[in-house]
Amino acid sequence: MGTFTKILLASICVAFLAVKWTAPTFDAESLRGARVLVTGASTGIGEQMAYHYARFGAQIVITARREKVLQQVAEKCLSLGAQKALYIAADMASESDPDKVVDFALEKLGGLDYLVLNHIGPSPFSMWEGDVEHTKWLMKVNFFSYIQMAWKALASLEQSKGSLVVVSSLLGKMPSPFVAPYTSTKFALNGFFGALQHELAMKKSNVTISICTLGLIDTESAMEKVSGVTSVPAYPATDAALNIIITGATRQLELFYPWFTHILTVSKDWFPSITNYVIQNSYNYNP
Repeated sequence: MGTFTKILLASICVAFLAVKWTAPTFDAESLRGARVLVTGASTGIGEQMAYHYARFGAQIVITARREKVLQQVAEKCLSLGAQKALYIAADMASESDPDKVVDFALEKLGGLDYLVLNHIGPSPFSMWEGDVEHTKWLMKVNFFSYIQMAWKALASLEQSKGSLVVVSSLLGKMPSPFVAPYTSTKFALNGFFGALQHELAMKKSNVTISICTLGLIDTESAMEKVSGVTSVPAYPATDAALNIIITGATRQLELFYPWFTHILTVSKDWFPSITNYVIQNSYNYNP
């Protein structure tokens, strides 16, 4: 191992430990009674976040498209200790449903302390072949509904000194094959909410925005897509969900989960050719 490589690895380790040591301490009691809206909560990471919030004794509103599944998740949240667990079915591709969901949460909970934006629309895991309409639709679900809900909830979050938590992806920082429409929506999220972080800070706002960059998570939908296509390791949804909640509760601006995703985002700028080679050879594809 060369001297430069040793110095680089040592520097990365020191930086990582410094971040860990200086990170704010999470107080679970701070979430007791907290008023929380979680989107995309019928399955996957959103469902696991709902259960964690329930265990912390929060008041929860959950939303997704499937009402029957939402009802089951809400019932489990109550059994786990949620002070309230309400649900509302919604289609985030609709012009009106994003506003309707926030209005429902504000009415039922009397305000919001946390808005957790996590929902995504289904998208094929394949080479892009010119389906512009699907990309437009996905942008409406994965991006425009986020900014619509954020604006609708902002006044309440300002009043409560609350947090806006945006679940993004490593694919919103590093383009990869087979996900062109999806990755475009995540780049849009990172750009918009990154800019909004600056604007709120400049206005001395009470609201904190946490942008969460996730690697591959072992949700059922993700595993179905990548099975046999890539050997990239997947990480547990329940752990990702807890890290997202802690990031919002401690008002941190960023989360990288798992931790090495942060290094990957840096590597694409430092070593672009190597990074591109690794990405392209992480997938099984024969033209």
